[in-house]
Amino acid sequence: MRDALGVGIAVGLSGFAFGVTSAGAGLSVLQSCALSLLVFTGASQFALVGALAAGGNPFTAAAGAFFLGVRNAFYGLRLSQLLRLPGPVRPLAAQWVIDETAAVALAQPTRRGARIGFTVTGLTLYALWNLTTLAGALGAEALGDTDAWGLDAAGPAVFLALLAPMLRTATERMVAGLAVVLGLGFLPVLPAGVPVLVAALAAPAVLWLEGRGLASRRGAVRKDTERTDTSCTDTGREEADRTDTGRKAEDRGKGAER
Repeated sequence: MRDALGVGIAVGLSGFAFGVTSAGAGLSVLQSCALSLLVFTGASQFALVGALAAGGNPFTAAAGAFFLGVRNAFYGLRLSQLLRLPGPVRPLAAQWVIDETAAVALAQPTRRGARIGFTVTGLTLYALWNLTTLAGALGAEALGDTDAWGLDAAGPAVFLALLAPMLRTATERMVAGLAVVLGLGFLPVLPAGVPVLVAALAAPAVLWLEGRGLASRRGAVRKDTERTDTSCTDTGREEADRTDTGRKAEDRGKGAER
């Protein structure tokens, strides 16, 4: 409850920034509120209105927002196994599958805790995000420049604060580091939303490299084992030959005595 409310309130308040940005991009109050109610994924919403504000084609802006929102599908695959919600509830819960709900749910040690974290985060964030979107759209002129308030940085900052403690192993840290390099490297050359998808390739790339390294180590161990087995076999043969030679010499000695 503490984690969920903290994230929900902190990130929910950044809906002010979206409301102001959306109004500044030329969208009406109704359009801004419809985006928050129906889309409800802040990064995609900011990408859409940012592209429109820069004079981009609406279809291109929507495509960038769509690509950026694809990551939620991967969250859904993991959360469906973790939460195991009843069938009728799943379509409603899918609306709340975003960065913050996934981070809070995955950080909990039990399924009950994950369900509570997901539900409370989703409910708090959905309510506050939509209310502050409305307030931001209505008060865009009074609020002024959103960059001066730093509200657009609240969501990413909270998510990074949740993510950092989860990077416990070297593999997880390698994936995170490579994702940052890929995302920032392709940011200037690819449309909005696509660098995030490219950054997602960090996970299979690191796992593939680890798999190759593990296969090489297993091959080296297998070769060492084969060498050991061969050495043991050769040693055994030598001992057997010496034993046979000793027995033959002993038999010859006995024959000579007789």
